[in-house]
Amino acid sequence: MSELLPIANARDTWAWLASELGRWRTRSVCTLLVAATAAGMALVPVYVFGVLVDRVQDGAPPSTIGWVVAVIAGAAIVGGVCAGFATFLIRSMGEGILADLREHSVDRALRLPIQTVERVGKGDLLSRVGDDVAVIGKAVTDVVPNLVTAVLLVVLSMITMLGIDWRLGLAGMVALPMYALAMRWYLPRSAPVYAAERVAMGERSQALISSMQGARTVRAYGLEDSHLAQINGASEKARDLSVGVFSLFTRFVGRGNRAEFVGLATILAAGFALVNADVVTVGQTTAAALLFHRLFNPIGMLMYTFDEVQSAGASLARLVGVVGLGDTSGTGTSVVDEDSDSTLELVGVRHTYAGGHEVVHGISLRVNAGERLALVGSTGAGKTTVAALAAGSISPTSGSVRIGRTDLSDLEPGRLRRRVALVSQEVHVFAGPLIDDLRLAAPDASEEDAVVALKTVGAANWVSALDEGIRTVVGEGGHELTAAQAQQLALARLVLANPAVAILDEATAEAGSAGARELEASADAATRGRTTLVVAHRLTQAATADRVVVLEHGRIVEEGSHAQLVAAGGRYAELWSAWEGR
Repeated sequence: MSELLPIANARDTWAWLASELGRWRTRSVCTLLVAATAAGMALVPVYVFGVLVDRVQDGAPPSTIGWVVAVIAGAAIVGGVCAGFATFLIRSMGEGILADLREHSVDRALRLPIQTVERVGKGDLLSRVGDDVAVIGKAVTDVVPNLVTAVLLVVLSMITMLGIDWRLGLAGMVALPMYALAMRWYLPRSAPVYAAERVAMGERSQALISSMQGARTVRAYGLEDSHLAQINGASEKARDLSVGVFSLFTRFVGRGNRAEFVGLATILAAGFALVNADVVTVGQTTAAALLFHRLFNPIGMLMYTFDEVQSAGASLARLVGVVGLGDTSGTGTSVVDEDSDSTLELVGVRHTYAGGHEVVHGISLRVNAGERLALVGSTGAGKTTVAALAAGSISPTSGSVRIGRTDLSDLEPGRLRRRVALVSQEVHVFAGPLIDDLRLAAPDASEEDAVVALKTVGAANWVSALDEGIRTVVGEGGHELTAAQAQQLALARLVLANPAVAILDEATAEAGSAGARELEASADAATRGRTTLVVAHRLTQAATADRVVVLEHGRIVEEGSHAQLVAAGGRYAELWSAWEGR
């Protein structure tokens, strides 16, 4: 099972939330005052009704009803306005905090090292910025406003009951320990289950995503049943956890109902005794009983929405765990002259993936400035790992990777990306105008620069044929590009980025036979004059390279020009013979 990204503990989660609320201090105070006013207005009708009972008992004239109705109507209007405004303030503030959290989470996720993402799996990460954000968003809009109102209503009701008569207030408070015991029983049992449920949802997402992304491989090897079993197992685990939480919740509701019965019965019994002793009036007892009865809904809401609160809390802890990750995008601070030597050199490089065996064994490799070197080898030889190490996408377990005289680990991320660029076969076309997709590599590039880059890689003709040319919306919801067009787009980005060193990791593999030669020509044009390391999926790329390095099981077994290696009759000659006779 994949390792998970860290989950913040309760202390760190509360600390983060407190710091966010501190940034909204004025809005928080204003919201609290408006919500308290709304809760206070909700108590006015109950109190006035108790006064009315005493007035009727004292023989007040029918006109008394007039001022009672006026007071209740005024309180309802003021309370409704304040309640609506408080809900707006809470939701807007909550959405603002959630937006910051989402942005920080995505920002931190985008800066995670590739090996970390591979280790934890995409499902856990996507479930956090997707499912967990949705859970918190629902809580912010539906639960939190009612929660704040309910807390204030409970507090003000208890204060009002004590103000009517302290004995009636104490009678009402008899139920509070029962509510507390119910919560004490429920929370320790449900909190771990909610946390486990969120993790299970992440595992379910990972199982689905990995199967969908590898659908062709799954079908090729007849692994449909095993992958479906894995998805079913993850789904059943999430389902069973949800059912278990609901079972706990129903037992929790029963405890809450018992507290309501005991509390109301105690107030009525105490009120009867106090009225009989002429200590309080019937109206005061009536008001106290109605106030307590009025608390059934807010207290019930506080208790019964704790499942959503805890689910949101578990989601918040998972997001804060991502936000709390240190910036692992790189700590280099070297300032390198952009015109310095662009020789790429790997010295004694070894690499081991987490929890696995060593896949690169002490490779030393030098690509001279302006030279084009091709890496070839059978599947699993370590070509992609060497390319990722050379690009600085992953760090070697030991050894060093240098551009000129500077170690890649000494370069800060922005400068590293200006010096070396990686183009892989997995190219993503972002939704939006094609010109914006190109400017990802060079935000300040003009439209003329983009057109020149497209011409360089041979993409100008099909781009100009689009309805809106370079401003045509591509990607999801727009014009769908072919695999070869997407690769040409990536190569055009490379031209705009203009790095000294280019790494092509099977960047023409997705074109298919029909477009392979055209795409290889695009790659040649995009890398002309640059120090280039090519992971050659097609051996025609190796044949045109200045030098070829053959990898097997993470080690260099041959090195030389295409002609030299074919004449040597070794491993490369075998691969070339198989390629020509394919």
